[in-house]
Amino acid sequence: MLILHADLDAFYASVEMRRHPELKLLPMWVGGGHRGVVLSANYAARTYGVRGGMPAAQAQRLCPNGVAVRPDHAAYARASEAVAEIFESITPWVEMASIDEAYLDISGAGRLFGEPEQVGEELRRRILDAEQLPCSVGIGPNRLVAKMASSAAKPDGLRYIPEDKVTDFLHPLPVEDLHGVGAATAERLHQLGIHKVGELANVSLKTLQRAFGPKTGQNLLDLAWGHTRSGEGPVASPFHEARQPDQSIGNQETFYVDTDDEQVISDELLRVSSKVAHRLRQAGKVGKTVNLNLRFSNFSEISKSTTLSSYTDVTIEIHQAAIGIYRKLNLNHPRIRRVGVRVSDLSKREDAYLQPTLDAPEAGWQEAEKAVDKAIDRFGVKALSRAALLRR
Repeated sequence: MLILHADLDAFYASVEMRRHPELKLLPMWVGGGHRGVVLSANYAARTYGVRGGMPAAQAQRLCPNGVAVRPDHAAYARASEAVAEIFESITPWVEMASIDEAYLDISGAGRLFGEPEQVGEELRRRILDAEQLPCSVGIGPNRLVAKMASSAAKPDGLRYIPEDKVTDFLHPLPVEDLHGVGAATAERLHQLGIHKVGELANVSLKTLQRAFGPKTGQNLLDLAWGHTRSGEGPVASPFHEARQPDQSIGNQETFYVDTDDEQVISDELLRVSSKVAHRLRQAGKVGKTVNLNLRFSNFSEISKSTTLSSYTDVTIEIHQAAIGIYRKLNLNHPRIRRVGVRVSDLSKREDAYLQPTLDAPEAGWQEAEKAVDKAIDRFGVKALSRAALLRR
């Protein structure tokens, strides 16, 4: 198993510098306002000690000439969504860890892009070309090592740690750099005379469990050896357990602001349906059952499905099914937070019978979407967009 951790460098600040290039020459940070804290600082501001999470007033004292920018969360969400699509152009196995970082299982990506470093550099290139955002990448045999490798690669770099080099990478590091070791735990380790990860790795389990308890002691020893579960070596990503592309393929999107506007909801369902259809075609699958999931502003959810008369991988057919489900719910202007569409009852495309309608032209939506796929593969995820989505 090969896991890639992608971390967008100084994400909020990078988005603002992309929009306002003059800020690149200045120490700046995003935050203040009603939250009163720094969300992200560029590297020029970090030289003054400004860090994410600190009070904005403290940042201003540390860097009196720095520029504070009010956050634009809608812009950051759009940038994150665009980058997530780029992740999915490398591999379908993507787990967003936050708005600015993700884990990718790239075990099969080598067939398309080459060696692990080549996969990572291709991902960084696509993000920079399409979004003008720097990204640090770490690659390793599990999530722990990949995460720590991306931290070591910052800013705007790449680090690959093969399985047989994990201890060479980890053991010289200070224990406070070990992902999962907080300040209090690090201080306790220091009190025990343990300062390097290699020193921690060679402490007896009994000693660690006596100092930290059975579970935490075992976990610390596992981390020091680059393991992510007790008693195991480097472990596989759980993506194949969490997402099963052979059983269903889906996508979901959260609105920037909760909405009851049916046109906005329809547009977002079109966007989601387009992504689902694209993923179906990438996987060589078609499906018959369309499921709609809605999350409301109070975080309650509802899911309903419908079965089509024929298999499909066409955006408009999936979207029409989702909209049909939504309208049958007869909701009374609910405030919706998130929409999701999932297609199940899958079959390999070559094995399924696709029933054409009597008035269907010889060349229709399936051919058009294949052409769109080719354009996206060649020119990137923003090469083409449906006209209905341009109004948003």
